[in-house]
Amino acid sequence: MKKIHLLLLKSFIRPFIVTFLIVMFVLLMLFLFKYVDDLIGKGFEWYIILELMMYASATNVAMALPLSVLLSSIMTYGSLGENYELVAIKSAGISLRRAMYPMLMVVTVLSISAFIFSDYMLPIANLKYFSLLYDARQQKSANFLPEGVFSNSFPGHVIRVKRKDADGQTLYDIMIYSKNAAENNTDVLIAKEGKMYRTPNGEFLVLKLKDGVRYTEDHGRENFNTRQILTRYRFKATEQKFDISGLKMKRTDENEFKNAFQMMNLSQLKINENFTRRQVDSGLNVNYKLITAYFKYYSIAPKPDSVKKYAALVAKHTDATIADLKTNEQLGAVANASSEARSIQDLLKSRSERDKDLNNSIRRAMLEYQKKFTLSAACIALFLIGAPLGAIIRKGGLGLPVVVSVIFFLIYYIISTIGEKAVKDGDLSPIIGSWVAIVIITPIGMFLSYKAATDSVIFDMESYKRFFTRLFKKKVVVS
Repeated sequence: MKKIHLLLLKSFIRPFIVTFLIVMFVLLMLFLFKYVDDLIGKGFEWYIILELMMYASATNVAMALPLSVLLSSIMTYGSLGENYELVAIKSAGISLRRAMYPMLMVVTVLSISAFIFSDYMLPIANLKYFSLLYDARQQKSANFLPEGVFSNSFPGHVIRVKRKDADGQTLYDIMIYSKNAAENNTDVLIAKEGKMYRTPNGEFLVLKLKDGVRYTEDHGRENFNTRQILTRYRFKATEQKFDISGLKMKRTDENEFKNAFQMMNLSQLKINENFTRRQVDSGLNVNYKLITAYFKYYSIAPKPDSVKKYAALVAKHTDATIADLKTNEQLGAVANASSEARSIQDLLKSRSERDKDLNNSIRRAMLEYQKKFTLSAACIALFLIGAPLGAIIRKGGLGLPVVVSVIFFLIYYIISTIGEKAVKDGDLSPIIGSWVAIVIITPIGMFLSYKAATDSVIFDMESYKRFFTRLFKKKVVVS
């Protein structure tokens, strides 16, 4: 048994590592395709993009790990079945369930590790990832001077460059508009050619201009000279310096993102949930006191005996009060009552919206709390599907196992996404919505385990080919 266990472990570990790296690479490419416009052309240092990719990879573990377990288990047992090694194991008197025990122990260890990762490391990775991504998306473009466009990236200046060389530094036909509000004048600078570079500290952008002319229009000063003065002078070479220190990437304080549920561990989620529940209870108590205060003001406060007696008391009180008033006084009383009713309605409407938001926060906190456990459960449930499925289809490699595993993983992912959306909309309980996918796919795994233990041919392509071949032959004979 020890040799068989080592054989199974060696057969599983290599495909698991390979498939995990492949899935992580694919998810990372999807991340880059999604945010390529927010990262390219903004002058980021290479380590900023590398750090963002590292945090994005950490956040993708929740999706990559279950898919890798499913795919590697199908590949492992499919390869063993294809090479008739499972047949040899069964001929030695070892059942498929017993052959799955070492793999199940490995997947259980992976599940425990996934739980520890989702509770301790994933909140930190989410915090780093979302804060850095937010700052990267807020960063202005480093392409200060695009061709043929009037750029206002620099305060007080508008610059247009007609053409650039391939190096991105040599400029042609430069036009610079400068407005000096303090001196109430406007400068226009035109140059045929120029060079652009940054200072070593990155604080300034310097333009070295050649063969140009500068026009300065001065509107004069009040009580001194009101005439407009136009000054023109030509130059062979000059420099213009622009401050770009404000265009550097600025990091936002990470504490501003810590209130998001994805950045919390189990204890923090529980504390947040309990605090929000206390706010809801406090709000309901305040609502009751406000309503009873209005009732007491009109001397029709509800009595604790029964609703019917209270309704009769209100009707009797209202009839007696209205009957004792004159017509104009009755109209005034009705108008005052309707005004107070609208006030109560508006008050309760605003407070009900707050109560709805608080309940929504409770549901999201509970959902995030349950997701810490569903990641581990998904690894085990998908292994129970993958291992017997590989033994049934008896195909290794990255061909048919990839197709089958992607289909089952999509079923799990779609059901899980629908359940989470239903929880956020308030249509399902957070526990049901987060566990519905696990509850649905686990019986499928049990069914496949039974079929694999009984040597079912449910996924044997050769049996289907033989069936359709016999069927077509019968049709030909009948015709």
